[in-house]
Amino acid sequence: MKILAISGTYRKGKTIDTLIDNVIQGVKEVKPDAEITSIRLIEKEIRYCTNCMACKKVPPEEEISRCVIDDDMTEIYSLMHESDAYIFGCPINIGDVTAVMKTFLERTAWVMGKPGDTFPIKGCPVPRNPRKKKAVLLLSTGNVPPLFREFCDNATPMFKSMCECCINAKIVGDLYAGAISTQGLDPYIPQAIQLGKKLTKE
Repeated sequence: MKILAISGTYRKGKTIDTLIDNVIQGVKEVKPDAEITSIRLIEKEIRYCTNCMACKKVPPEEEISRCVIDDDMTEIYSLMHESDAYIFGCPINIGDVTAVMKTFLERTAWVMGKPGDTFPIKGCPVPRNPRKKKAVLLLSTGNVPPLFREFCDNATPMFKSMCECCINAKIVGDLYAGAISTQGLDPYIPQAIQLGKKLTKE
């Protein structure tokens, strides 16, 4: 089983990276031989999408499209294509994903997706790769408790849409680690470990 962990945090070794490490621990407890690759987006050269749409024009029978920008996303695309499952982790900033994660998602959409013919809007992305995959989602916020998540979490629907429409991945579990500044991270560690186990079993 190949798993790709992608971190959209700016702060190394803090909340999101710790949660990802614990998800990986849960995976290893069930599947010790799982092949896991971890990427911190902030450490990669990921340039902004230019909306040239070259990736969108690649024939739909291709399982992965091509981007004309020559940066670290080229390697990331290959890793995504080869993976069976994903761990996505990102802090929530101003109610949404971080800028580096948004750039990554924009660059991913039409490389992993192709124009579809689905009702009611023709042309929206559908996955290029027919192989079904899985994902877990980790989100964190310093001040907002889980009770108020629905009022300031635009990140979750963005991830769910991307997973469904572009990379053919079902989100089998998610963790919203809220109010970290007041209650700390410890209450969320067991949940992260369980997500790792769930990722291997679904």
